[in-house]
Amino acid sequence: MSDNSIYRRLQQHLDKFPIGFPAAPSGADQDLLRYLYDETEAEIAAALNLIGEPATKIAPRIKHLKLSVADLESKLDEMATKGIINSFSKRSGGTFYHVAFLAIGIFEFQVERMTPEFFRLFKRYLDEAFRDELLRTRIPQLRTIPTEGSILPDLVVENYDHIRTLIDDFDSDIAVAKCVCRVAHDSVDAPCQVTKERETCLIFGSAARRYIHLGWGRKIDKAEVFKILEKAEEDGLVVQPSNTQKLFAACLCCGCCCEILTSTKPLDNPVQYFATNFQARVDADECVGCGRCVKRCQMDAVEISEDKKAVIDYSRCIGCGVCVPTCKPGAIRLERKETTTTPPQDSARLYMNILKKKVGSARQMVMLSKQLLGRLV
Repeated sequence: MSDNSIYRRLQQHLDKFPIGFPAAPSGADQDLLRYLYDETEAEIAAALNLIGEPATKIAPRIKHLKLSVADLESKLDEMATKGIINSFSKRSGGTFYHVAFLAIGIFEFQVERMTPEFFRLFKRYLDEAFRDELLRTRIPQLRTIPTEGSILPDLVVENYDHIRTLIDDFDSDIAVAKCVCRVAHDSVDAPCQVTKERETCLIFGSAARRYIHLGWGRKIDKAEVFKILEKAEEDGLVVQPSNTQKLFAACLCCGCCCEILTSTKPLDNPVQYFATNFQARVDADECVGCGRCVKRCQMDAVEISEDKKAVIDYSRCIGCGVCVPTCKPGAIRLERKETTTTPPQDSARLYMNILKKKVGSARQMVMLSKQLLGRLV
């Protein structure tokens, strides 16, 4: 089998998932896959499903590789350590392996293995094909919620939109890792212009345990989480937890490094690609035109008018609230949108919603879901 056919088959396999891996006209998809996977790894990854399975169940699909179950399991563990597949261990015993999306997934898993070459290959593929894949359903993997200091007494905020409540209610492991976007920009000598902090990626539950086990992050308690959030608010970072009621991650994002913000800012009406229930509002009578909100906004959604008043561009405002805490006269505040959305309960429902929107017909949805879940293999 030729090298090209191995990586093409892997690309086509990955493209079936909720967050797909579309082909790029220039071959940028193939270049990125070749960087990440050797030929044996590509064969193995093309045999993985959306749900985790033990090596004993995966082995029959790749028997042409002539790997023993023990050798396959060793190879799968190596691939998981490299961050090119997912793995988890059950309390009852055994390790299970499943496919990883490029983002959220493989890109983030390279946080301790970042190289300029990988970042350039990723950016090239993002620009050519993957950005459209991320945005096509307009169901984002992260949602934007208010920073703590922007939640004034009269603002009604549901638990899933309140970061302190989300953290207070969380009852499992929490880890912090370096922000992969800032690490990537550091690797090409383009450091963040908003914050000097790097440990700003919060991971929760089983994902946190995996990060801790593989040395990608460290375990922290809730007190440290709140210190990280306080510093993020001070620096003006956008709070973006997973677009689920049950947390699995939370990013603290800047407008110069974050691949979500930088990918959408150049587009028309970028707010359509965000899950947010809030927007900023200016009281022109109170505004003194100091411009502090303009500097703080990570989406370039605020400008100062000729009459020295802050003006909000609602095609760009994502309701993060970073402009609110530092407004000295209190002229800017958040308000709830007339139409709000409730996030899915957990990641399984989130990705099934994305897949449903991506696939379309109910018949195709059922067939593809069964295949990706391993029931037809």
